[in-house]
Amino acid sequence: MEAVIYNQTGKETGKIKLPETVFGLPWNEDLVHQVATSMMANKRTPIAHTKTRGEVSGTGKKPCSRRSPIWVGGGVTHGPRNDKDYSKKINKKMKAKALFTVLSRKFKDGEVFFLDNISLKEPKTKEAKNIIVSLSKIKEMNSINRRKNAVFIALQEKNTNTLKSFSNFGNLEVGDVKDLNVLDLLQYRYLIVTQPEESMKTFSVKLSSKVKIAPKTEKIKTEIKAKTKVKAKVKVK
Repeated sequence: MEAVIYNQTGKETGKIKLPETVFGLPWNEDLVHQVATSMMANKRTPIAHTKTRGEVSGTGKKPCSRRSPIWVGGGVTHGPRNDKDYSKKINKKMKAKALFTVLSRKFKDGEVFFLDNISLKEPKTKEAKNIIVSLSKIKEMNSINRRKNAVFIALQEKNTNTLKSFSNFGNLEVGDVKDLNVLDLLQYRYLIVTQPEESMKTFSVKLSSKVKIAPKTEKIKTEIKAKTKVKAKVKVK
């Protein structure tokens, strides 16, 4: 599996071999939906808040008629509360696989592109616009100038000039490769990855990442195993 590498003027500069584990996965709608909804739930900040009878201030005169939900103008039963926790747990492996599943689909649809680098000497919107115009000459990216939420540019290294130069475009977003997630890929049509060789290493780290067990937990597990062995020896005798 290979892909073409372009420069910021839209010209081909070489090719790169892509890992099947990142760009060759089959589509899994259920997994992507589960991870996407969980991530949106984790970003949710409850605002609506219904007061209980204990939180309502007043004189206390005829509380039944004033606060009972069965009366007009009374309280609200089972209303929304701002202390409710909407967060959902996502396993690291599920999160990584969902990301690579969407990457594979986008690559298959011709919506993933690789740039050797984006270099700007100073933060200028005009220079960023010239790059966009050059990239729009690529056949698959001809709608970059007119489509809303068109492109997400994933930088391997943070660059202040690049971030400031592209900040004035409403249909573009710039972020880091290491922070790339499912919601970013679903929101924007095209994905541009800079410094592809280094970016592939970043993806590989995400793929091989495992949940680390805390030292304290490991110590407890070791003690349990030791006690179990002692009990087994006693029973044998």
